[in-house]
Amino acid sequence: MEMSRRNLLASAVAAPFVLRTGFASAAQTLKISHQFPSSNGESGDFRDRACRKFAAELEKRTNGELNAQVFSDSSLMKTVPQFSALRKGALDFTFYPLSYAGGEVAETNIGLMPCLVTSYEQGAAWKKAPIGQKLAQLLSDKGVVVVSWIWQSGGIASRDKQLITPADAKGMKIRGGSREFDMMLAQAGAATLNIPSNESYAALQTGACDSVITSSTSLISFRMEEIAKHLTSGRGHSIWFMLEPLLMSKQIFDSLTQKQRDTIMEIGGELEAFGTQGAQADDQRIEEVFSKAGAKIAMMDDATLAQWRKLAEETAWKDFAARNSSCADFLKLAQAVA
Repeated sequence: MEMSRRNLLASAVAAPFVLRTGFASAAQTLKISHQFPSSNGESGDFRDRACRKFAAELEKRTNGELNAQVFSDSSLMKTVPQFSALRKGALDFTFYPLSYAGGEVAETNIGLMPCLVTSYEQGAAWKKAPIGQKLAQLLSDKGVVVVSWIWQSGGIASRDKQLITPADAKGMKIRGGSREFDMMLAQAGAATLNIPSNESYAALQTGACDSVITSSTSLISFRMEEIAKHLTSGRGHSIWFMLEPLLMSKQIFDSLTQKQRDTIMEIGGELEAFGTQGAQADDQRIEEVFSKAGAKIAMMDDATLAQWRKLAEETAWKDFAARNSSCADFLKLAQAVA
């Protein structure tokens, strides 16, 4: 009887380790959270579709050892706290606008620095460049793994007045999306609104803001064309490029087997092309959506982009570099990517 009791106790202690490390056959369900609307098959927000493709491939390639459940529309938890939840191991994955983490990790604001990244090719080059390696290491040290590197271009939706040049911003209430964007906009004479993109519709509808700057995909998914009378398209030239990666909790990642970790990173790398294609397709589609709704469409030219860049360098870039030596290093490395 005594030996049986010892064996039972030993099994109880070992069970969590067996489940955590994946040596047992029991399936493990992981949670993927994001703020974007749920998609429907091959249509809808590509970010939700990317998460669902990831979940399907994960189950397939691990033979059911790992499953993933997608929670869209911030239905599992509010938008901004998802980064903190990852760090604590309270959330497994999030498809997350990296600059939303700026309140916890100042360096992550580099992911939405105005006029710093101006093309998809330049953004994609970060992953293998020193800036990408340094950013991945920083996030790892903070308890977060970058699974997919995905960039999005952004446009500007406005209620009553077109926003194209810095001079246009004077007197407007604008949602820019990051501390650095707000600094640049404030210097141009605007009042700023610090909210996640999924709250922008209500802000534009109520008049709390006059203009919203965010990704083409979000402008479509959150139906901004129902309110906005003007669109400044991000196609061709854009002051707004955001790094919006699929992130995973390092605590959860490290608890898996090496084979499972390799599979996660393999799928994540493959999703990057899907993400870029989805973002670029929405840069095209947004003009059709807003035109159909009766909005006036405008584009930025080289001269206008240069005006915004000069303003960004004098405000956001300067402030970011002055925050600490680490931020200064990040900006220098990012500028080195042509």
